[in-house]
Amino acid sequence: MRKFIASIFLCCLFNLLASFTSSPVFDAKGSEIPSRDYVVSAAENASYLYISLGLESIGLSKKAFEYAYKGYQYLLGKKLIGNSTYLTICDFGQPSSKKRLYLIDLSCNEVVMNTYVAHGRNSGLDYATRFSNRPESLQSSLGFYVTGQTYTGQNGFSLRMQGLERGINDKAYERAIVIHGADYIGPEKLQSGSYMGRSHGCPAVPASENVTLINTIKNGTCLFIYHPAKTYLTGSKILNG
Repeated sequence: MRKFIASIFLCCLFNLLASFTSSPVFDAKGSEIPSRDYVVSAAENASYLYISLGLESIGLSKKAFEYAYKGYQYLLGKKLIGNSTYLTICDFGQPSSKKRLYLIDLSCNEVVMNTYVAHGRNSGLDYATRFSNRPESLQSSLGFYVTGQTYTGQNGFSLRMQGLERGINDKAYERAIVIHGADYIGPEKLQSGSYMGRSHGCPAVPASENVTLINTIKNGTCLFIYHPAKTYLTGSKILNG
């Protein structure tokens, strides 16, 4: 009961703060929240959420969340997100040995899932340092995606994704960059003392969690793959639009 009341309180407080902004801010239904007489920046809204969700304590960098939230707001304004309830962040600034995927329910301000996620084979070993939009590169692509439909393929139950950034990840569908489960990523690898396995560029997750994750974020939610690479951060039209 206390957790439920606290969640309601945080939702109401966030909506109140968000309504005091001079720039467009959108709620989890994609509706613009009208501005009022006081000014609270979008960055302050993101900062408030970052603290209230306890994201620092589970490893997500503040910069990663601020960029993710900024892009999420941009995509809401452009009506490019069909299901605005969820925001998924893959923080590739962290090593693959960390739980660096964060599924956030922005309708009630709750972290729904925090788990491992793989990067591409040619992006690096424990850390991802190289990224590509090129077919057959076997590298991860950074940036914003919108999730599509599910299917069952050679990697089992999987989720298609559409890259939204031209020249950065817009070949994701052509490259078959999807979310799927894999045995080479997860806590068992840590116990064996070896580094996590890598994909062909897909953000693969532990096989025991892929069905739950996919069924939650399928059909039009926002997913952001972050890395503190200046080339991406300065070149993204979504982040600098």
